[in-house]
Amino acid sequence: NQQVIPYLHEIDSVAATIGAVNVVKIIKQKEGNIYLKGYNTDVIGFTDSIRPLLKLHHKQALILGTGGASKAVCYALQQLGLTTQQVSRTPSENVLCYEDLNPEIMSSHTVIVNTTPLGMHPKKEECPALNYSLINTQHLLFDVIYNPEKTLFMQCGEHNGATVHNGMDMLIGQAKAAWRIWNE
Repeated sequence: NQQVIPYLHEIDSVAATIGAVNVVKIIKQKEGNIYLKGYNTDVIGFTDSIRPLLKLHHKQALILGTGGASKAVCYALQQLGLTTQQVSRTPSENVLCYEDLNPEIMSSHTVIVNTTPLGMHPKKEECPALNYSLINTQHLLFDVIYNPEKTLFMQCGEHNGATVHNGMDMLIGQAKAAWRIWNE
């Protein structure tokens, strides 16, 4: 969440770089004051879940969406050595729109991560507006959604031979990281 940042006393360096916080540690100080420190555990959860899926040909990634989760995903992928490109329904500076995703872009960006809510329960019949016929066995489609277990985005990618993965491992990883933060 980006809106919580002004209310925090401190944010860790990763959350500061990303510009989004999803975990707040409440620290009670000796004098009775409360000190709030923000973290971003999406990076840890996402990195740990996608790293084993990456192959040598996965050099460039499309990140669908521009919210807080997309910022964490961009950061994580860049730390893993991939070049990233955000995609949104509305183009803006350094952000492509879905209509810009021509065959050349789709073939060179073999990792596609959905950080939008499209396909999440109860609207399971929705998915990002990609030309799924341009997806093939070289692609890895990762959806941060975990309910349903296999989103329409993943089904369309899998139908064309892509490796697909949902966000359950990411959720578990970020929960474990949050637990460590709160209990350190």
